[in-house]
Amino acid sequence: MSDTAVLVPEVAVAVPPPTFAVVAPPGDPAILGLPIFAAGSVALGLALVGYVPAAAVGSVVPIVLAATGLGLLIATIWSASVGQTMVAGVFGLFAGFWLSYAVLLLGLTHNWFAIPAANVNRSIELFLITWAVVMFTLTVASVRLPLAYTLVFALVVVALVLLILGTANGDSTLNKAAGYVALGFGALGLYLFLATASIATGGGGYPLGRPIVR
Repeated sequence: MSDTAVLVPEVAVAVPPPTFAVVAPPGDPAILGLPIFAAGSVALGLALVGYVPAAAVGSVVPIVLAATGLGLLIATIWSASVGQTMVAGVFGLFAGFWLSYAVLLLGLTHNWFAIPAANVNRSIELFLITWAVVMFTLTVASVRLPLAYTLVFALVVVALVLLILGTANGDSTLNKAAGYVALGFGALGLYLFLATASIATGGGGYPLGRPIVR
């Protein structure tokens, strides 16, 4: 019996060419969050130091509500979407602060909350004390971040404490001092923005100081 050769035809298998997925970098939400935070800080600082009369403090509402509050809310969502947990927390807290501050001003101006005139100052103190406690806790939580960020949070606490004392004692000098502190943390926020923008445009970062706890 002779061997029978079985011929199997070769089948050409088409191999798809390799694909190269282009993944866009997630970006840095601080490029929005920092300057929009600074805008509200500058507006508040100018109002407190007397650039506008005390009766016209509501002039800051368009900035702190429609710009800073909403801008920080967008930056919070952006941060969370790219997994930047701490950044999302910081921007979210400040969004809450600025939005609630705008609501406080609007509510007191239009008597939305039906607070008797004799209790308005106490209500403002409640607002300030609440946020001073939260911002102090944030300052403690930030000690592993570059020092510049911790300084921003600490200055916010100082401004809030000055406002608490100024409101409780009817001392416009303390309120004005709080305004200068607000301008200070606004300027520091702009410095942080410039550092972020430098990196985003291909440059080097700015010195931000060593963390308190490493």
